[in-house]
Amino acid sequence: MLQPAQLFLDEMGELAAIIPAKDPVVRAYYAPIPSFGEKSHQPIIPVCEPLLSGNELAYVQEAVKSNWISSAGSFIQSFEEQFAAACAVRYGVACANGTVALHLALATLGLQPGDEVIIPTFTMIATANAVTYCGATPVLVDNEPAYWQMDPEQVAAKITPRTKAIVPVHIYGHPVDMDPLLALGQKHGIYIIEDAAEAHGAEYKGRRTGGLGDAACFSFYGNKILTTGEGGMITTDNEEIARLAWNLRDHAFSNERHFWHRFIGFNYRMTNLQAAVGLGQVEQLESFVKMRRANAAYYSQLLRDVPGLTTPPEAAWAKNVFWMYGITVDEQAYGINRDALRVALAERGIETRTFFIPMHCQPVYWQQFKGQRFPVAERLCRDGFYLPSATSLTKKQIERVVDAIREICPNL
Repeated sequence: MLQPAQLFLDEMGELAAIIPAKDPVVRAYYAPIPSFGEKSHQPIIPVCEPLLSGNELAYVQEAVKSNWISSAGSFIQSFEEQFAAACAVRYGVACANGTVALHLALATLGLQPGDEVIIPTFTMIATANAVTYCGATPVLVDNEPAYWQMDPEQVAAKITPRTKAIVPVHIYGHPVDMDPLLALGQKHGIYIIEDAAEAHGAEYKGRRTGGLGDAACFSFYGNKILTTGEGGMITTDNEEIARLAWNLRDHAFSNERHFWHRFIGFNYRMTNLQAAVGLGQVEQLESFVKMRRANAAYYSQLLRDVPGLTTPPEAAWAKNVFWMYGITVDEQAYGINRDALRVALAERGIETRTFFIPMHCQPVYWQQFKGQRFPVAERLCRDGFYLPSATSLTKKQIERVVDAIREICPNL
């Protein structure tokens, strides 16, 4: 029987204080016009929305006219090839969504019950779930405070003879410091599988995410930089991983005989319609990244003197693509806490989202990680949220968001 939320929060003790309040209702906003004593309607600014500004519709129409709309068709291979090329690797394996891409990549490693996979506690729950699907055990580490990414020193301390893989997650579009993790993988014979769901086009020391580890996994959900509505991709230079992933995603059909299966496979295929959208999207990757980075720079410029706000970091060795423009709020310096600020923004027609709730605070994993503490992840969960971050965001919309933040701030 599912435990009531309040009982679970009571059991969490002091950790309950970091769990965000419910999302506030975003209301249409009517701003006063001082000169006329009237009010003007201000449309709601969503936290994110897709930008379908290229060949997406033309390619979908072509797929429909060809009658190839399911899991076969030319757009699937074209999308795989072009996305792999954008990550500077040889192989792309298109999947139904980002979560199954993670599961599929881990499944190619032959994980067994008792095997361990090290992940950050501060991540979307799909990362931990994909490990659990394989029967393996997620092992948690904290994030480092400077860039909010997986802490390589903690990873090194958590490696055991049972460790089979490390999954660095490029949180909010900023890459993890990969060199120390790659060195650990080489030293201990451990696979490195990037969770790059949020990092399309990001770079680490001049190299694209998606081509840094043994394999990488991307999501093309509707709020991602590139989208197919739902969809995912494994990228890799490892031919064995790619070929096994292609086979397992399609029920592990044998090349020798039809309906002949040597492995337990999955139905994780992408449709030709989704791939048609994806091809139209990947053609625009460079311009989308440029737009995201320009929006982030404008936000940071306008927010630089607001007390108590920390804007998204970017390491000298990184190219952050700002999947979401995330900030943290120091309650004492700003004057109110993160949740109160979100409510005030929602009342002004501005939608926001809180940062991830760490895995050790999730009800489904509570007993597994009970007693473990990760202070950086906990602080990010308590204080962090992201502002509207769509690629198509205009300067006027950014100015409206920032004006609201400044207006709400009691200490400005």
